[in-house]
Amino acid sequence: MNRSVALGYTCVWAVLCLAAIGLLVRDRATYAVLKRAYWRYLSAPWKLLTFGLAFGFFLIVAPYTGDPTWDRVDASFMSLLTYATAPWAVGVLYRAARRKVAARQAFVAACAWLLSASWSYDLYIFVRDGFHPASWFWNLITSSVLYASAGLMWNLAYVPGRGVIFGFMDDAWPDLPAGSRQGRVMAFALAFVVLVAATMVPFFWDYLPVR
Repeated sequence: MNRSVALGYTCVWAVLCLAAIGLLVRDRATYAVLKRAYWRYLSAPWKLLTFGLAFGFFLIVAPYTGDPTWDRVDASFMSLLTYATAPWAVGVLYRAARRKVAARQAFVAACAWLLSASWSYDLYIFVRDGFHPASWFWNLITSSVLYASAGLMWNLAYVPGRGVIFGFMDDAWPDLPAGSRQGRVMAFALAFVVLVAATMVPFFWDYLPVR
């Protein structure tokens, strides 16, 4: 992507983000991401533990992936944005598809997804290096897989009478118990850990002792 196209693309997504922020501020009482219940939902010990492990992993290995655009700075802010927004964004998009929330909330959630998984990365590399990253499209795909996986995993919840489900499938979401049956929930979370690990293999292929 040449510089003029990159600048145009950046302006477009910046306008979209400003529009999303405007909707968020205007109708803030209706957005779960701004409510205490959502942050209690994210405070389950197993969620904090898995986030801490993932954050530490990405922070440590970022310089050793062979990708010059991946460093500890973008690894840090993308991890934080993912933890803060992915469970909400994935949940809202699901509920919007079932017409349980307004379409404008889906727009805001989509902007949060793209900002976390792609646009913040694009802007950081553009500012750091003076050009739009050539890897922007593949980063969008890979990071979106990680974002969706994180959003689904951190939405796992035990609901009495229903067992382990994605919390956003319950009408009370996100006002659900944060920490009940954590062992059972963690067993399901392991599947997402495996998926994330598989997604990361190509980045470390050259460093694997056996290939």
